[in-house]
Amino acid sequence: QVQLAESGGGLVQPGGSLRLSCVASSSLFSISRMGWYRQAPGKEREFVARITSGGSTNYADSVKGRFTISRDNAKNTVYLQMNSLRPEDTAVYYCNYVLGGREVWGQGTPVTISS
Repeated sequence: QVQLAESGGGLVQPGGSLRLSCVASSSLFSISRMGWYRQAPGKEREFVARITSGGSTNYADSVKGRFTISRDNAKNTVYLQMNSLRPEDTAVYYCNYVLGGREVWGQGTPVTISS
């Protein structure tokens, strides 16, 4: 069974940066599609970014130019570099793994942007 473990969340001031990591326990990681989603208090979970097995990326409009998703297949890890953070980026961030018809979610890592 595939498991995802996120890390890197925390409290940061507006304008700051964080890098989230997600390690997947999957021997097929390199051919999976990986993504990041977030859920703010009182709101529905929303798409943030995704990266295909071939390295193609796409982003939500709200994070374009500030966030970068990347992957290291040798480490079974996907990253989300978040720069120029804003209070509205406060949320629990979830890692997402998709391969064939299978989808797996991580437990989430909280990110709080506050002065």
